[in-house]
Amino acid sequence: MKIRIKGNFIRYRLTRPEVEGLSAQSNLSETVDFGNRKLIYSISCTADDALSANFIGDEINLRFPEAWLAEWKSTDKVGYKGTSGALSILLEKDFTCLDNVEEDQRDQYPNPLLSQNK
Repeated sequence: MKIRIKGNFIRYRLTRPEVEGLSAQSNLSETVDFGNRKLIYSISCTADDALSANFIGDEINLRFPEAWLAEWKSTDKVGYKGTSGALSILLEKDFTCLDNVEEDQRDQYPNPLLSQNK
């Protein structure tokens, strides 16, 4: 799971196994260890009808409507947008990069732009 934060915008990107894990367990969590403190970023499936997020203690938690999960997991839908106060939220599938990178990309979704270029 990756996050990108810029101003009042946060984007979460999930690989295939992470989407499967979210479906099976209803939550995912990652930790960044800064030595003296840890930052936790997570996703929780909820009964809500919209994306939302909160920041409590050292944890950023994205709340994802569980009703959307089956569609997201089983279709080509890339992701979902939402707002939480002044915060803009984007949750999307993590696609393979178009450039050559050293990162292991086996678990990422095939990039739809690669099929357009063939």
